[in-house]
Amino acid sequence: MGYRSVFAPGCFKGQNIVVTGGGSGIGRCTAHELAALGAHVVLVGRKLDKLEKVAAELREDGGECSLETVDIRDEEGVKATVARIVAARGRIHGLVNNAGGQFPSPLAAISKKGFEAVVATNLTGGFLMAREVYLQSMSNHGGSIVNMLADAWGGMPGMGHSGAARMGMLNLTQTAAVEWAATGVRVNAVAPGWVASSGMDSYQDEGVKALIPLLKKEVPLQRLATEAEVSGAIVFLLTDVAAFITGEVIKIDGGASCNTKIFPLEETSASKPYEGFHRAAAPRILAGDEKK
Repeated sequence: MGYRSVFAPGCFKGQNIVVTGGGSGIGRCTAHELAALGAHVVLVGRKLDKLEKVAAELREDGGECSLETVDIRDEEGVKATVARIVAARGRIHGLVNNAGGQFPSPLAAISKKGFEAVVATNLTGGFLMAREVYLQSMSNHGGSIVNMLADAWGGMPGMGHSGAARMGMLNLTQTAAVEWAATGVRVNAVAPGWVASSGMDSYQDEGVKALIPLLKKEVPLQRLATEAEVSGAIVFLLTDVAAFITGEVIKIDGGASCNTKIFPLEETSASKPYEGFHRAAAPRILAGDEKK
């Protein structure tokens, strides 16, 4: 049993697509879908062991991939990484700027170092990757970039550093879409809400851990997203059918960004999740909730 994508088999055959943060979560899922559709996926991340595990999965499923380790906050490291990819593959057709990370904290408790670290990971690193992919490949050949945002509309209490970085990425996406359009480069973004992915298991704060199973109650569709639902939106923006879409953001949040807290949300099970990822595993923190 392989990845159950809704897109045409082989639609990325002959294309090289870079996925940052490809060692886990949404990045891992997206890499699987792209590989299943014929792309050569270049997995990029900081931890070699995680990349090697995903690479083994992709190859076991018949996909093509290679991997590069780099801290995307390191400008010279990013330059050298992109140069190696171009030298090995000849051209980069797509970039999924997925890498990121944050920690929960009220604004008043965030240090300057902590704030800058999250901004560097979620905004500056994405900028460096996009700039180098553009300069070293896409400016000559065209291509498609998909950046990662988050559901930060109306603020992001408890993660203000991440919200600021993600909204910065929104403006960067729109700016790059205009500046790079003449070279045939499209730049878009996705903004997931709460996603049932492995990242949920990374939070150690007991208050946050207690809150996670309750998040779906704030979503009009009354559930969390699957990784495959986010991947599907990313892949759509990379396909030829999105050739006239640039500077846009697709929200994948079950309507959470529309919830004014005034209209009472009804409990419902009408929204059925799309389970396209054959290797998906529910985060441990939701294991009990999934059994209910």
